[in-house]
Amino acid sequence: TKRLTPYQGVLMKKALTNSIRALIAAAILVTSFCPAFAQEQENQSKIIAIMEKELKRSFDKLKNAGDAPLYYLGYRLYETTTDYISAEYGARTSDDFDATRRRILRVDLRVGSPQLDNTHKVRDQRAFSFDTDISSYLQTDVPLDDNELALRHALWLRTDKAYRTAQQQYAAVIANKDVNVKEEDSSDDFSKEDSQEFVGEEKTLEFDRKKWCDDIKELSAIYKKYPDIFSSSVAFTASLTRRWLVNSEGTRIYDSRTDYGIYTTAQAKADDGMNLWLYDDIEATSVGDLPGREKLVSFVTDIAENLTRLRTAPKAKPFAGPAILRSKAAGVFFHEVFGHRMEGHRQKNDKEGRTFTKSIDKRVMPEFISVIDDPTLKELSGVRLNGTYKFDDEGVPAQKVTLVDKGILKTFLLSRSPVKGFPRSNGHGRCSPSRNPVARMGNLIVKSENTVSYDELREKLVETVKKQGKEYGLIFDDIAGGYTLTSTSAPQVYSLQPLVVTKVFADDRPDELEIGRAHV
Repeated sequence: TKRLTPYQGVLMKKALTNSIRALIAAAILVTSFCPAFAQEQENQSKIIAIMEKELKRSFDKLKNAGDAPLYYLGYRLYETTTDYISAEYGARTSDDFDATRRRILRVDLRVGSPQLDNTHKVRDQRAFSFDTDISSYLQTDVPLDDNELALRHALWLRTDKAYRTAQQQYAAVIANKDVNVKEEDSSDDFSKEDSQEFVGEEKTLEFDRKKWCDDIKELSAIYKKYPDIFSSSVAFTASLTRRWLVNSEGTRIYDSRTDYGIYTTAQAKADDGMNLWLYDDIEATSVGDLPGREKLVSFVTDIAENLTRLRTAPKAKPFAGPAILRSKAAGVFFHEVFGHRMEGHRQKNDKEGRTFTKSIDKRVMPEFISVIDDPTLKELSGVRLNGTYKFDDEGVPAQKVTLVDKGILKTFLLSRSPVKGFPRSNGHGRCSPSRNPVARMGNLIVKSENTVSYDELREKLVETVKKQGKEYGLIFDDIAGGYTLTSTSAPQVYSLQPLVVTKVFADDRPDELEIGRAHV
């Protein structure tokens, strides 16, 4: 904005030159102090380049080689490194000083067109047939060394097999459509998405092995104080997952994540011979987010104390009545009953129950409840979340999705498999390394505008028990997990496996633990 004198111009030029030199020197200094980091970044770029080279070669060769044109090709390469330490009664039982490391390759290949391709569901008239994608169980382990020839050879073999299979699948799809009635949902088979380029922060496993060996031994020794517990263990796991994604649309993604966990299980026998067991775990994406020693001691002690109490608790009986689901039980309830039925790919599969398919813009919950799935959220109420990710396994950016807004169903969890009314993904196409991506939950969050304290909720339980003329109600304090059945060939039910269940009586008797598994 102001003209410089010749002298000022010389000074400015010298200052800029010195600044540039300083930046270059700083970059060289950083690189010299971090050779491992620089080498790692170079390795990731090298792997991406190798995958790109083979993808382009294969796509160009195969795009018009068969009866059905190849229109999409993608490679997903996962590298997993896992450490495991376990102990029983103060003695180490496993310690993998050489961490288990492997690379798994998946090829996403589609022939036909986005409107109709080889992945289209083939329908039949068998009422109890299970529509299983056999290819989803196939996986290819590839060499661990960053050797171009070895990696390209593995990519070529898997691509060739996938291409031949896709041509057969597409022929079956066309024949099936010719003999079946028109489908209720005629959405495309694949959505158009923007290409993405991303290189994430390089994660590494960082933990003090000796410390955790000592800690796990010490924690497992707690069970020696409980003679009625005949089997127990405590384990520590640390895993690193690296992921490379490339596809024919131009997406190039590399990222990594770490996961740490502490697990404990214990077994005992009731006086009548019934086998009893309890299990609990703590998971975090950073070793620093795991609890300290004092909380870990309480974590194991609580399992031992609860199992000891359960030994003398009365056996559970069939019961229909009011109940409170606490913490884990409530989370698993929403996960199984609601979450899986929100997965988009289920909405156009005629072998699915499709509980909510026709419920968009209709009330499915009380108006004070909203349900959100937000994989972009890193923490909630000071707790770091494990369901966080930046891109899904189809290379689509993660997105916050409001599934239920004040009781009204608004949308589904969507991968790149469109459903009626929803032609694009919302970044929820996810999978384990050996499977194909489908719509899955990230961080499922249930919000209520009408809340009460736990004590008030317990009072309401007692009131409801009295109104219904029941002897007692139940409080589910802990569960082992659960499952749900969503297909038309099975009853549309869900099941939780309770571990700690408390009876709350209507006549002010003391609460009473009970044992036994029940369907909730």
